[in-house]
Formats: sequence, structure tokens, C-alpha cells
Amino acid sequence: MLLVHPVTELIRFIPVLIATLVAGARADSPLWSLTVVGVIVAFALTRWFTTTYRITPDNVELRTGLIQRKRLSVPRNRVRSVDVEADLLHRALGLAVLSIGTGQHAEKREQFKLDSLDAKLVPDLRTALLAHTRASAESTAPQSITPEAAAPVVAGDAVEIAHWQAEWVRYAPLSLTGFAIIAPVVGLAFQYGFAQIFLKSGTVQDVGHRSAGVIAGVIALLIVLLVVVVSVAACARYLLTWFGLLVHDDGKTLTIRHGLLTTRQTTLDLARLRGATVNEPLLLRLAGAAELEAIMTGTSPRQKILPQAPRAAVHRTLGHLLGTGRTGTADTASLATQPISAVSAVDASALVTVPLLPHGPAAHRRRYTRALGPLAAAAAILLVISLAGGQVPLWVWIALAVAVPLAAALAWDRYRGLGHAVLPAADGKPAWLITRSGCLDRDRDCLEAPGVIGWTVRQTFFQRRAGVATVVAASAAGKKRYHVIDLPLEQAWELIEAVTPGQLGVPARP
Repeated sequence: MLLVHPVTELIRFIPVLIATLVAGARADSPLWSLTVVGVIVAFALTRWFTTTYRITPDNVELRTGLIQRKRLSVPRNRVRSVDVEADLLHRALGLAVLSIGTGQHAEKREQFKLDSLDAKLVPDLRTALLAHTRASAESTAPQSITPEAAAPVVAGDAVEIAHWQAEWVRYAPLSLTGFAIIAPVVGLAFQYGFAQIFLKSGTVQDVGHRSAGVIAGVIALLIVLLVVVVSVAACARYLLTWFGLLVHDDGKTLTIRHGLLTTRQTTLDLARLRGATVNEPLLLRLAGAAELEAIMTGTSPRQKILPQAPRAAVHRTLGHLLGTGRTGTADTASLATQPISAVSAVDASALVTVPLLPHGPAAHRRRYTRALGPLAAAAAILLVISLAGGQVPLWVWIALAVAVPLAAALAWDRYRGLGHAVLPAADGKPAWLITRSGCLDRDRDCLEAPGVIGWTVRQTFFQRRAGVATVVAASAAGKKRYHVIDLPLEQAWELIEAVTPGQLGVPARP
């Protein structure tokens, strides 16, 4: 801590150091910068003398602060996850940062984080903090999809259910992370006058006086350059974040380890697993890839298990995560090749391969109405302006004509991705609700029935006219709300009764 904290604080206060350096140069007194550096280092050194922690049978306590003393206390039975991080400096010194998650949102200052622990202490400390999860898992086994519901697995015999491969990097540019990295940089550049300098340069002025073909070529070149820069940024971020990904399951907890410069290890309690989400954005879907997220109580709403990866790898990991890999009912390496008839209705492989029920002609019409309606309204307004003697530029009509087939394709894909299925309970395993929706960002949610804590059947004015409704399954896990969109109203009650028999007051059929 005597080395880590001064370095991290100096990096944190780089803007202040630059300001004091400029002020010292103007005043011809370099002592300004040295004084500020001394104050920051001294403040950072005090953390070693003022930070203590202890683990009692009931609580985990952290005490820190020099001027303002602060004491954080977390009941051990509230610990939901344990994250372990180590950047280059920590790894060089054999240290790590251990963070405790309780499933509740906490401000940065209120997070329970033990910085600069001896890395040798971390495995035993993590095991001790999650020891209560084993007892809770045994008590909740009949109601969950944890491994206790399947064949026994000896705790400690960790099974690797996924690992990172170098060829997965090619999927990184298909997400929007590159744009998220480049956009702030471009915004700052334009904010500080880069646009004026660029537009007033002699080269740009010379190009402006040339033919339209040259201008179009320059624009095309800039677009290509932007795509290349964004792709490189996305690949770099993917490597830094997910390099060396390993996902292990020891029967009680799920351990996710990844990172290139800064390694991070997250340990999750499998007793709180309620399902999984396969995320398939449009570009990833076209490339045959997807992302996998766990639906868990007490963790992040989007707890990622696998980043952008081939769909087959996502399906194999999903099969093991939700039970198939533990029960031995199917070989997880061959899930993608098995026909539906060869898979049990409650196998995890069926959660991936089961065909979803379409939502009918009313939902189909609503997809096209919502996509083409605004364009039709815009066309009517432009037509009125033209008939009234107004001038509508030709390019506006061309843009509107191009938008029509794009909107129709979007509506077609949205309906194609809309559907749901219910896998009934069998052999002591719970029923499952599977729902899918979206186009540009499509999610296929697999939620077990014990994870549903309530239902909402919602109808807008136009939905009532069309005879459809949106059924919302409420859960304490994951995104909290899982939507079955534009389902025929008479099927809504059947869906609720099939997933959670008796909640509508209707006796369950024998």
C-alpha cells in the first residue's frame, strides 16, 4: 500500500499536477509542483496507517479515513459475489483488490473494497466469504436450477465450461464499443476547434473547388478510415477486457477470470442463478455470433458470462450453465447437432433449440404499422406542402423512398424475432419461460418459473384495438422485467397459467 496508493493517487490527480506545473512555470517557481506532489503522496501514505479490516462470524468490517473516519460493515450472509482485480502494478507486487458485492447499488465511496491484499490470502478469503452460499444452496435445491437439482458434483472439482480463443477477436468490431471509445475523442476535438482548423486548411479549400467526384472520394475515404479506427479500438478494448477468459464451475460457484493488463476474477453464487440471456445484436447475428449473460439475483442486471463469441460456444456454455452439462443427459459438445426430437423438453439444450411460437397476424401488422406509419405521415405532410406551393427538395423525396424498404425490412425482422415458448415442468425440474424480441438488439431470455415473482398484462389503446397484450414477468433477478410482446389476449392467461400454475386462481390440471 505504501507504493500502490501514492502511484494511483498521482495518476488520479494528473490534471491538478499539470495545472500546478503551468502555474509554477509562469511564476518561475517549480516548488509549486513539488509541494502538490508531496501533499498527494503524504495523503496516500496515510491510508496504510488508517485502513484496517476484520472478518467476524457475522460481519465483514472495513475501517478507513484520517480526517473523516468511516466504517463499513457487511453481514456475511448478504455477500452475493466476490470480485478480484489486479492491474500491472498489483501483479508485479503480488497484490490484489478484493471487492464484495451485496446485490445492492452502492456509490463508489460506499463500495466494500479491500485494496492491496496479499494475493496469497485471496483464495482462502474468497472461500470464507462465500462459505454461506453452500449451505443456502443445499436448502434451496428443489426450487432452483443449481447443480444440487442434478447429479451430485463434488465441491472443489472445478469444471471448465468456457475459455477464450484468439479468433473471437474478429467479432469485436461488430459491436458498438469502438464507436463508444472514438465518439468522445472526436467530440472533444471538435469542441476545441478542430473542425474550424480542418475546414479552413488549404487542402480542404482546394478539394472544395474540385469536382463532386473528388469530394465523394474524400468522403468515402474518411468513412473507410473511421471504420478502420473504430474496429481497431473495439479489438483493443476486447483484448484488454476479455483476453484469457476462463469460466469454471465447481458445483457451488461460478468463477469468471479475464483481462490482459488488469486481470479480474468474479465469483458468483450458483444458488442465485435463475436463467440466462442470449444477446444477439444485428451484426453479431449475421456473423453467427452472440453474447451470454446470466440471470441472477443479487448481481449486476447484465452479468456477462461470455463476450462476443461463436453461437456454438454460447450454446455449449448455456447448456452446461442451465443444467445439461451437470446432469449428463446430453453431451454439451454436441448440443448444436441434436434434433429437437432427441432432446428432453426440460433439457438445457431445448432452451436453445426449441422453436418459438409466433404471435399471430395482429402482431405482424403492428410491426409494419409502427415501422411504416411515421414514413407515411411524413410523406403526407410533404405532399401537402408541395400542393400548397411550397418547395420540397428532391433529396428529401429520395431519402424517403430509400427509407421505405429499409423500414419494411426492419419490420419483417422484428416480427421474425418475436416469439415465446413454455417448457413444462417434468422429472422434478421447473418450468421455463422463453421469450425473444428485438431486431437491432435482440435478446432471447430463458427464465425458470421459480424466478417469476409476479405478472403484469398490459394493453395500450392500439393494443386493445388489435386484441393483443404485452405480458411482463417480474423477477428479482437480471433485468427484473421480461416481456412477451403483442401476444393475443386469450393466450396471455394461458401463458401465465402454464408457467406458474395456480397464480390466476385457476386449479392446476392433474
